[in-house]
Amino acid sequence: MITDELLTILCCPETQQPLTPVDPILITKVNGAIAKGTLRTRGGQKVTRLTDGGLVRDDRRYLYAVRQGIPVMLREESISLSNLESSGNRTRDTETPISYT
Repeated sequence: MITDELLTILCCPETQQPLTPVDPILITKVNGAIAKGTLRTRGGQKVTRLTDGGLVRDDRRYLYAVRQGIPVMLREESISLSNLESSGNRTRDTETPISYT
């Protein structure tokens, strides 16, 4: 579990936007897409490991997976939330963000 203290110092490695934990409904959607084999990282790699949780940046465009309590804070490993909605097709960084709140 990511503590509030850790959240105060974590930020998006690309934009330095603050990050917030995502709700379990979104994690279920992410893991469903992973199980179907349709989800890719921002770097284009197929996501094969389920995630325990996630952190999303303030603009709600990218999710950083949390596995075994450790956030994967690599830009190329982030998951586009618009990618999730488009059945795993890789998307451009300019697509409209999706809100899951």
